[in-house]
Amino acid sequence: MTIEEAIAWIHSRQKFGSRPGLDRVQALLNKVDNPEKKVSVIHIAGTNGKGSTVAYLRSILMEAGITVGSFTSPYIEEFNERIAIDTKPIPDSELIHYVEKYQPIVAELDQDPAIGGITEFEILTAVMLDYFAAKKVDVAVVEVGLGGLLDSTNVVEPILTAITTIGYDHMDVLGDTLHEIAQQKAGIIKENIPVVTGKIGKGPLIEIVEKAVTETAKIYRYGEEYQVDYLRPDTTWGELFNFTDEAGKLTSLKVPLLGRHQVENAGVAIELFHLYCEQQGLPFEEKTIQKGLAKAHWPARMEKISDEPLIVMDGAHNGHAMKRLVENVKREFRGYTIKILFSALETKDVDRMLALLSDIPNARIYLTTFEYPKALDLSRFDKLDSRFEVVSLWQFGLGELLEDMGSDDLLLITGSLYFVSEVRQLLLNLGGTNEKS
Repeated sequence: MTIEEAIAWIHSRQKFGSRPGLDRVQALLNKVDNPEKKVSVIHIAGTNGKGSTVAYLRSILMEAGITVGSFTSPYIEEFNERIAIDTKPIPDSELIHYVEKYQPIVAELDQDPAIGGITEFEILTAVMLDYFAAKKVDVAVVEVGLGGLLDSTNVVEPILTAITTIGYDHMDVLGDTLHEIAQQKAGIIKENIPVVTGKIGKGPLIEIVEKAVTETAKIYRYGEEYQVDYLRPDTTWGELFNFTDEAGKLTSLKVPLLGRHQVENAGVAIELFHLYCEQQGLPFEEKTIQKGLAKAHWPARMEKISDEPLIVMDGAHNGHAMKRLVENVKREFRGYTIKILFSALETKDVDRMLALLSDIPNARIYLTTFEYPKALDLSRFDKLDSRFEVVSLWQFGLGELLEDMGSDDLLLITGSLYFVSEVRQLLLNLGGTNEKS
């Protein structure tokens, strides 16, 4: 089997879509000796900020000499990166091995109507746990796929949990209100297992606190048990902040990613690291955190991939993330003429995202689509004001935008992470950009 064939088989399970519930993935894990019981897991949920929180925590843990598995989605650079140990994606040979192992098991389970139709994400979850158990990672930092309560990653038995943010997304599955969405996210909270929360509104936070109380899980809240004080943008790229919790104050920390929300994500990661150190009897040292944060890399999140011309990418794939992106652009790029290449999935609140983008001064927005299920349908954008333009083929649109770029222009590529990753790959393959994190 080739790696292309292995990945094609995993993708072939997309036809079953996303199906909330743990029965299928649990049946799969039962067939492979329950690796979920053999891996120490830090489980991270949230509407946005999960990925960068994973990246910060992973980097800090690695700086402390810990072997770290990580499970993230979607992928930006290559499929294998979703399952990684110390940032190294699962090798092709290993992925092929697990596909060959799981194919007959999945075929067998497909015969049972009660648990047939195991999905792509469920297979990846099982492979991830199996791989991490076999490699005996010290800890795995696992990002929830969708929601929490019924997400297939919720089969894990975590040592710590975190919920980064609560916003409107996947409402067809998680519910129409922030309270309902918060209840789903809070489903990862386990009995007597500490939970860290990020910057979350009062209403949704109540739901999380109530769940924590029910489970006698000690809660560490942003702005309460720990504080993050934003200072200012770094002179090069990134943000400076202070962090305070019961261990004391850490000053002038720096994250290499742009955006005020990144210091909030870093705060969640630092508090998780502190709790991990307490559990494991490890030193909680400022230099470890400083060096770990500095080495964190998370592509397509306010990522500058070129200085000349100035190109920034951000996978702001829902209204909550787009609001943060617009705030960052307004603050960081005053005086620039901004060209925005945007595409998204039809399942998202595209109208709200476009309304937010149109609030950026000196911006022109180029709407496009890409090859992906449920990608943006351009035919419904026949009545747009002069600030918008429809580009049927993003590759040609990108080429024209780059040709017209001046020294006072910023090209912002945003929307679906699937779209942003496609554009990113093309730009980096062209070799005309100087990649920076």
